[in-house]
Amino acid sequence: MAEIAKKWYVVRAVSGKEKKVKEYLELEIARMKLTDYVNQVLIPTEKVFKIQNGKKVNKEKAFLPGYVLIEAALVGEVTHVIKSIPNVIGFLGTEKGGEAVPMRMAEVNRILGKVDELSITEEELKIPFVVGESVKVIDGPFNNFSGVVDEINEEKKKLKVMVKIFGRKNLLELNYMQVEKES
Repeated sequence: MAEIAKKWYVVRAVSGKEKKVKEYLELEIARMKLTDYVNQVLIPTEKVFKIQNGKKVNKEKAFLPGYVLIEAALVGEVTHVIKSIPNVIGFLGTEKGGEAVPMRMAEVNRILGKVDELSITEEELKIPFVVGESVKVIDGPFNNFSGVVDEINEEKKKLKVMVKIFGRKNLLELNYMQVEKES
């Protein structure tokens, strides 16, 4: 049997339900024996570090919330099966409810490359702060205090933050994980 030509499509899903959509898609495709038409279902994720209960925790977060990538040949029942999955809104296309438009290979490679890159360089954090920026302390004895970034130490991944405590300015040394940008 000749290889069926497959392209990458973007399936729009209810935000936060991407994992469920992926599970349902894989189950339904296996159940209906459509594995010849669908190669893989992918949720582009990135690793995010947070501090929970004083510990550094890494979590996976979708970096394209509300979207699931699928490599498939949209022939016969395949399109209908995908659209009928719970929490699926439809395909990303040029017009609402119109035909699914395949992704350009350059876009696919960029997204897949980012997924691979994020899984390899998980510990490398960009400097998420700039001097003079307002931040909120989210961990430690000064939790919920607001301050301004005074100095950044890239090697140690630490910040010096000027915080007003009881009307007096104090300089605190905190790591990146203990503060977040103030919104």
